Amino acid sequence: MKVSQRTVHLELTEPLRISRSTMAARDAVWLFIEYEGQLGRGEAVTSAYYGLDARTIVRLLNEVALDLIRFGDPETALGALRTGALPTNGMPPAVTAAVESALLDLAGKRAGVPVHELLGTTAPPSAATARTIGITSPGQAEAQALRLVQDGFSVLKIKAGAPDPEDDLKRVRAVRTAAPHARLLLDPNGAWTVSTTERLLPRLAELGIEAVEQPIAPGDPEALANLAERSPLPVIADEDAIGYEDARRLAGRVQGINVKLAKCGGVTAALRIAELIAGTGTELMLGCLTASTLGIAPAVHLADRARWIDLDGHLLLAHDPWTGIGGADGIVRTSLRPGLGVHARTKGDLG
Repeated sequence: MKVSQRTVHLELTEPLRISRSTMAARDAVWLFIEYEGQLGRGEAVTSAYYGLDARTIVRLLNEVALDLIRFGDPETALGALRTGALPTNGMPPAVTAAVESALLDLAGKRAGVPVHELLGTTAPPSAATARTIGITSPGQAEAQALRLVQDGFSVLKIKAGAPDPEDDLKRVRAVRTAAPHARLLLDPNGAWTVSTTERLLPRLAELGIEAVEQPIAPGDPEALANLAERSPLPVIADEDAIGYEDARRLAGRVQGINVKLAKCGGVTAALRIAELIAGTGTELMLGCLTASTLGIAPAVHLADRARWIDLDGHLLLAHDPWTGIGGADGIVRTSLRPGLGVHARTKGDLG
């Protein structure tokens, strides 16, 4: 197998402000695995929150490449990755996820089937995805919500965590006015205290918020679980639910867990978490980082397994170099194309 990579810069259409930062762009590293004339692709994006920069991603992917060439074919390498024979100990989950994505893409192409069929789903998954509205003025939030609903979005996710929580409520009211029939999710990214959250949750429930992600600072999952037990609306763990052991501690104690492939370590890790929480009263949310279609696609192949879908990272970009999962009309979907079903918008320049 031949392994190569490419680092690119992804600009957002407009800066996205959340409680802890404002982001206007991020770098992505594309991984290419070639075997017998066919190419599998994966993507890892940088993240200040997870301490992952492009140089580190490139270095780690180079290390993985040395291990990959020991295996005779991509299917064997994929099996080794899943069982631990392809060592990824100490690798950031985002790097492992990118390697698995490229191997799945290549294995699907070699078998002539889409990735979701490799994972046991016959019909191409499709689902309404949330579309994120950042921390902004109520007027701007209302205008964005109106435009998104007109485009076909039925689920909107409102970022919260302004210095004054009353500003968050004003933004929610503005979005609700513009989108009276939309499903609304709220995400403070851990910005609130327990007392602030308990004070706001009943008011958010009255405004029709369907669920709240990680309202309090991560690091105290017991506090989050206790909060969820008393909450008038579902509480979804995000920053407090990184991987399998986090999910095990919170299963049955929160109403949802936000699984991001770049956070947990890829498709196989996500499926393990989904199996773990099934039947516990904790439901699956599929989330993402801001990334291109290539980075979002693997999660879309799991979309039939989740209650909440938040796979809009590619829709925030000024220019997405890849296409193949839709989303602009509010629905992300896979296809019957082999592998991930992702292809370059411009031929000849993406490997």
